[in-house]
Amino acid sequence: MNTRQLKEIVVQQREEIKEKDRGIERESLWEIKKYLEIPHVVIISGVRRSGKSTLLTQIISEWFDEQFYYLNFEDERLISFSAEEDFDRLYQVFLELYGEQRTFFLDEIQNVQGWERFVRRMYERGFKFFITGSNARLLSRELATHLTGRHLMKEIYPFSFREFLRFKKIGLKENFEYITEERVKIMKNLSQYIEDGGFPEYLKYEEKDILRRLFSDVIFRDILVRYGVRETKTFQEIVNYLVANVSNTTSYNRLKNIFKLGSVNTVKNYTEYLENSFLMFFVNQFSYSGGKQLISPKKVYCIDTGLRNAVSFKFSEDIGRAIENLVFIELKRRSSEAEIYYWKNKGEVDFVIKEGLRVKELIQVCYSMDEKTEEREVRSLIKAMDEFKLKAGLVITEDFDKEEEVDNKKIVYKPLWMWLLELR
Repeated sequence: MNTRQLKEIVVQQREEIKEKDRGIERESLWEIKKYLEIPHVVIISGVRRSGKSTLLTQIISEWFDEQFYYLNFEDERLISFSAEEDFDRLYQVFLELYGEQRTFFLDEIQNVQGWERFVRRMYERGFKFFITGSNARLLSRELATHLTGRHLMKEIYPFSFREFLRFKKIGLKENFEYITEERVKIMKNLSQYIEDGGFPEYLKYEEKDILRRLFSDVIFRDILVRYGVRETKTFQEIVNYLVANVSNTTSYNRLKNIFKLGSVNTVKNYTEYLENSFLMFFVNQFSYSGGKQLISPKKVYCIDTGLRNAVSFKFSEDIGRAIENLVFIELKRRSSEAEIYYWKNKGEVDFVIKEGLRVKELIQVCYSMDEKTEEREVRSLIKAMDEFKLKAGLVITEDFDKEEEVDNKKIVYKPLWMWLLELR
């Protein structure tokens, strides 16, 4: 690239990020603080427009003041940026403009093929890196090759319910869970959160086209173009089908037959592209056999209920599916280390949470509670507790809060709003 043009981009972007609205403080900010004194490369990944760049802004303003280098590779003027030729030129530009600094902030790095070699070389020289990216596969493949053991990962999702309330400037009084007026306020806003989701830009402007454009950008820019998908119409039809069927099960073979594809591998590739872009997620049925997990039907979830509502029919026909999707994303938000499954064996449990070699928790989502539904869901939960030798299970409800003992096992019923707001 032309050095003068590169300088113009660097100066302009630095001024923009210094002036950028910090927005509400992300919960991830203070989780990342513990990484500051560790030399490892910090990778912040997540779907487009989930707030990764804003989080970088918060990190810079909180701890780095003027002592940093920054570049956002989403800038169309950097489309010809080459890892082999331009990274050294970029470092020279940084030195000339801002002197010797020790920390790089590189936004949407996956747009530059071979970026990891520069990062590895500079890391070995003692530089610190904060990097964002919107493609899980590209990041993991490149990191595994060149930065194994030298990086820390943090996934960023759209606003949690706590962040949603802060964005809406809704404070919670002390002991709010025991105050009727506070609970009513929370329930009202929870309904809005289910409807609107947590993408910051949409919540700011409340224009559905923002979500539709985001959805389109992920499909076209992050998947169709990046992976060279030829059957673009079929791919879009599959995505629309999956979005309409969140919280339901499907299988590679079923999708192959519905859309008349020649190979199950094509379907598998498509679902991997969707997961890599953080748009859709596919959850395996729990089994101790890896082979059975691969061939079992998958449960389908979307990154955000608001996004899903904007591009498909609303969840109003079955609020339970929306809640289940919401719970899944919250589980992903809370722990990137945990493995999430569903359980099915003469009954079904929505979420099996496994950490390491042990199943840690079972969660049943039963939003609309009646006697028949409660009996069925609890019966399935108890069977799963027997299999995994757990003494307690959780049922997430609309507003039903109690504990009971059934067959010498503790069943905890907890309202969704309470579960979403609990401190962790």
